[in-house]
Amino acid sequence: MLRRPPVAAGRFYSADPKTLQAEVQYWLAHTLPVSDDGQPRDTQCLMLPHAGHVFCGAVIATTLMAAEASKRPFLSPRSTNEPHRILILCPNHTGLGHPLGIWPEGAWSTPLGDVPVDEKLADDLISSKVGFSTDTASHIREHSIEVLLPFLQYISPEIPPTITPVCIGINNSSVLHSAGRALAQILQRYEINGKPVAIIVSSDMNHYEDQATTIRKDNIALTEILSCNPQGLLDVTRREHITMCGVMPMALALFAMQYMGKPWASLCAHDTSATASGNTQQVVGYAGGMVVDGDLQILKVAVDERFRRQGIARKLLERVGDDARNLGASSCSLEVR
Repeated sequence: MLRRPPVAAGRFYSADPKTLQAEVQYWLAHTLPVSDDGQPRDTQCLMLPHAGHVFCGAVIATTLMAAEASKRPFLSPRSTNEPHRILILCPNHTGLGHPLGIWPEGAWSTPLGDVPVDEKLADDLISSKVGFSTDTASHIREHSIEVLLPFLQYISPEIPPTITPVCIGINNSSVLHSAGRALAQILQRYEINGKPVAIIVSSDMNHYEDQATTIRKDNIALTEILSCNPQGLLDVTRREHITMCGVMPMALALFAMQYMGKPWASLCAHDTSATASGNTQQVVGYAGGMVVDGDLQILKVAVDERFRRQGIARKLLERVGDDARNLGASSCSLEVR
């Protein structure tokens, strides 16, 4: 069996299964407020961020819980013996592999277990002859699908969903348009046959600018997303220099949604890394830690030398400590070298 091992465990989320499960449970219990017009929706596509869970866990959890409350729950199996199918579109951060690379078979592993790949859906996409191709190179070091899987596994533990991972590394409107049209035709066929497929787009928003600039640029891009305007999204991110890493997979998904009907979108949650770091000028610090038998072991704390002596490391440690206490830690250790 073709198995994709975890590469982000211990960096973007805990590598310890019990700790990871507690982390996901914590974020699902601490969701952000969601604007709700009271209308039941049939959710077909979600956009979720893929940073470290300490930065974006609340946004992931909030969006998934909002989708689960929709008219047709997003992750729940349609029957007791058939898993839910999820197509996950992600950006290509590594530059490796095919521009429309599909992991074709087997399973993806996390500390919580394996998530099976939907070989039939992968084969149907590859057979559409619009550019999708069997490819593992684009996925093997790419983190942006893997960091989402523990949430999907936790929400649907008895019958985990099957996934079809697709890594998008081409910024060509005509290619994305053709791929979106082919995807829509395949998804409509699955729907008719009683085997609906949900879509997750993995994407962060604007990167490495100050808080005010990031909020402004995010809102510009979100306006096009909420209008379900894929070409407008491609155009405005290029024109305004918006560094939304998942703009290409989002555009592909929106092209598909347009072919499937009249799509409608809403914003579930919006946040920045400043909530965790406390720095609104630039994302300059990071902290990694894990809880082992009740002891919080701080693995690494670092701050860009230009922004030291501003209390950033202290705020990071305070945040990690708070999360660790919520996860059951009773002591803390830090090796200083």
